[in-house]
Amino acid sequence: MRKLAIIGANEFQNPLILKAREMGYETHVFAWAAGDVGERTADAFHPVSIVERDAILEECRRIGADAAVSIGSDLAVLTVNHVQRALGNPANDERCDEVSTNKFLMREAFEAAGVPVPSHLLASPDNLPAEPASLPYPLIVKPVDRSGSRAVNRVDSADELADAVRQACEASFAGQAVVEEFIVGDEYSCECISFEGRHRLLALTRKHTSGAPHFIEHGHDEPSGIPAKLVPSVEAAVFAGLDALGIRYGASHTEFFLTPAGEVRIVEIGARMGGDFIGSDLVQLSTGYDFLRMVIDVACGREPDLARGAHFDEACVRFAFEDGELERFDRQLIDGRGLACLRRELKDHDPDARVQDSSTRFGYAIYAGSRGDSTRDGVA
Repeated sequence: MRKLAIIGANEFQNPLILKAREMGYETHVFAWAAGDVGERTADAFHPVSIVERDAILEECRRIGADAAVSIGSDLAVLTVNHVQRALGNPANDERCDEVSTNKFLMREAFEAAGVPVPSHLLASPDNLPAEPASLPYPLIVKPVDRSGSRAVNRVDSADELADAVRQACEASFAGQAVVEEFIVGDEYSCECISFEGRHRLLALTRKHTSGAPHFIEHGHDEPSGIPAKLVPSVEAAVFAGLDALGIRYGASHTEFFLTPAGEVRIVEIGARMGGDFIGSDLVQLSTGYDFLRMVIDVACGREPDLARGAHFDEACVRFAFEDGELERFDRQLIDGRGLACLRRELKDHDPDARVQDSSTRFGYAIYAGSRGDSTRDGVA
């Protein structure tokens, strides 16, 4: 029986585990034992931290794993590529690992390749940037190497900068922060699959956040509502970004802004699916592309199947920041827009707690539906 190593066991990895089992793979999941759902849905669970690359590689060799995969985690991607290269499977190279998991190095690579990005500086508590004319307030400060809106802050004055940099550096594995231009515009993301350096755009997604100061993701919509006439410029900028980072294989998740003038600004690219159920659920629900199968096929050296199956006209996910919010989403999306709720989860939580980042949200609900009219014409 074919065997697949899956790095990570949380709720975002579980759709990958289930897809692999559907495809006939024996699933071997690697993660800390923390009671996550993947510990129960996998054929075999290995209680090894996802950062223990050599230990995971040794176990993959012992069990005869055909390939290693993961979705939605930058840390897991580093282990996946390490194992894939050692097993002789398709994988992005070590330079790609470095620049795609460090936001400052990523922006430097984008600039060198002419990819449109926000102006930016590297910072630490001992090395605060001055206020050059090219980077006026407000600014965005974030760790160079974290995701999930951890320690992200909007800074409106010099008085706020030192504390924001300190928070970002404390959250950063490298102890560094990136300080960047605040872009005015709507925020989106793009899901792609790549094979041997050829890229295919699968879906564009509209992002909803909590706004300043932390910009925590509150929900995502597909289709994105981007006018069709702007899609070629988005695709060109995204593909240029993928090439600049050396992403040749697998899924990618690009976050970008469209300014009021319709200009694209790439914020960052992860060499993995988008989290928040974007890649694992929304893409297939709204487009018919089996993104999970594509990721597994590419990891095993097979060209991805780009056939489209049955799908809804639209799909979205919403995240609860307070008690009663899932019910409010139901009123908006089921009663107001005629969508159906496909899945929901309300986590154990302190109702008086404040959501600090994506990991502390109270729960989620995924919705989808079809309108049966032409409301999608002219948008992507």
